[in-house]
Amino acid sequence: MEVELLEIRQFLEERNPFSYLSSELLDELPKDIEIRYLRRGSRFPPKDSALYIVRSGAIEIFDKDDELCEKLAEGDIYSVACQLVNLSQCDRGEAAEDTLLYLLSCDRLKELCRESKAFNEHFSANVKERLKAAVTITQESDDPSVTAMMIEVGSLVRKTPVTIEATATIRETAALMSNKDVSSVMIMNGDELVGLVTDRDLRKRCVAIGLSGAEPIDKIMTTSPKVIEARTLSAQALMTMTRMHVHHLPVVDHGKLLGMITATDLANHQSANSAYLAADVRKAKTVDDLIEVSKRLPNLHLHLANASATARHVGEAVSSLTDSITARLLEMAEAELGPPPVPYVWLAGGSQARHEQSSHSDQDNALLLSDDMQPEQDSYFAALAKLVSDGLNACGFVYCPGNAMATNPQWRQTLHVWQGYFTRWIESPDPMSMMLSSIFYDLRPVAGAMELFGPLQTTILKKSQENRIFLAYMMANAMQHRPPLGFFRQFVLERGGEHDETLDLKHRGIVPITDIARIIALSLGKEPVNTIDRLRACAGSPALSSDMAENLEDALEFIASLRIQHQAAQIKKGVKPNNYVPPDNLSALEREHLKHAFKVIQAMQETMVKRFGADKLG
Repeated sequence: MEVELLEIRQFLEERNPFSYLSSELLDELPKDIEIRYLRRGSRFPPKDSALYIVRSGAIEIFDKDDELCEKLAEGDIYSVACQLVNLSQCDRGEAAEDTLLYLLSCDRLKELCRESKAFNEHFSANVKERLKAAVTITQESDDPSVTAMMIEVGSLVRKTPVTIEATATIRETAALMSNKDVSSVMIMNGDELVGLVTDRDLRKRCVAIGLSGAEPIDKIMTTSPKVIEARTLSAQALMTMTRMHVHHLPVVDHGKLLGMITATDLANHQSANSAYLAADVRKAKTVDDLIEVSKRLPNLHLHLANASATARHVGEAVSSLTDSITARLLEMAEAELGPPPVPYVWLAGGSQARHEQSSHSDQDNALLLSDDMQPEQDSYFAALAKLVSDGLNACGFVYCPGNAMATNPQWRQTLHVWQGYFTRWIESPDPMSMMLSSIFYDLRPVAGAMELFGPLQTTILKKSQENRIFLAYMMANAMQHRPPLGFFRQFVLERGGEHDETLDLKHRGIVPITDIARIIALSLGKEPVNTIDRLRACAGSPALSSDMAENLEDALEFIASLRIQHQAAQIKKGVKPNNYVPPDNLSALEREHLKHAFKVIQAMQETMVKRFGADKLG
């Protein structure tokens, strides 16, 4: 091979995606490369239908408003001319200095894509495929106990549902259970699940009190039984059983009954972990006991990361453990203070509410109290909030820096007052209500009188859906968190302080997607709080196309996975985990995928600013 062609081959071989090509294809490639020289100030791209590779020099890319949005430097690729996705909507540029380009025709590019699967995945016209390739994670692990924890309960349901109509008698139900060799049966009214009967119910509610087998089954059944979604992690399911003191849970998939899962089923898959520490939480007698359990959380985070658990599963697992600790602390507080004077529900906010917590996040919570509460009864709830919040802090879930906790009287209020808060925040948005949006517009009941939350949620969704000015302010506030798209193959890095020259994956990548999902869900009146659930619930609506919803979901999973791996590495070194990743710690391929993910976010932010009128605010 001639020296000039050899130099081209070596240059391409060292750079993705050309490094994916076989040696034979790389040997052939240089003769297909055309060299083009641009003087400083020359228009870019030239009119050729080609892929451009910057060999030396620099190219500046502008949007339609002549705003600089990207720079290309040595090794960067520009592929818009071959009809690949240009998410940043920046398609006009010029040479910022004298520049040497390598050109590869679009026809030859297509041929290479056909000949190399990995190369083709990189150059897919659909960003969805690129990001999905980036977040494809092997779920197998050398640690069988960790793998067992990540199994979704739907996959453990082996038998068709054993059901009987509510009109059946106790004797008929017992005969069915004996015939099917099951310890429980689900009671139906047509397609509706209305009750559950177990062996224990037959013994305690029938035989022990002398009921006749001719009595209707609804005399002894548990009405309105708790159900669990098929996608719930087995660890989380067993924690739910432990907390509720039940051994059977019907499993549903989008409302359709799949079958039954039992504690025995789950224990067979979770024995090495005691249901993700839930059993140890339930056995805890003191706060010190809970502190000992919570100390194992970072190590669990590390094991899950090593097992290649998805970011979503890690968030659900950590949040579920926080829920379990919170519920136990509430039980301890009630044991010390006595029964509550009126019904209440403990609400989680922020990442815990979204089931997106990382290990030992700070706490965001509130108390929602019955409207029957009298002023003198607040002292009870103030004491209860302090005991729980202090306990969470002792367990590593530190006090909220912004005091968004139930210990703050402002966030310990009756349903009527909470409804007034949200009405005022939505109808008269101001900087304070926008600051609170990331916490209190993501609320989830954890323990207590769960039914209190329904009316509050209805108020939030109804009023936010109707108020376009509020949504515009929400979007304008969300634009404080922009993806760090960078220049010269670098990212826009944090400057100064202990995190100098790092990427803030949380506030620059995860938070923008969380904000996008929240605003769209509120605009459509959708109930989900988890970010991925929100994206899926809103997909296909005028506000969010199905393709963009999938792109955002994949972008979130990829960025969050990088964060989890970064934090796991810090835990392994004994360093307190954070969100700040030095770019040099990422591989070239990770940096490339990260850039694609940031472009997805940028494109959606630009669309939403216009859709919700945030660009028209003063």
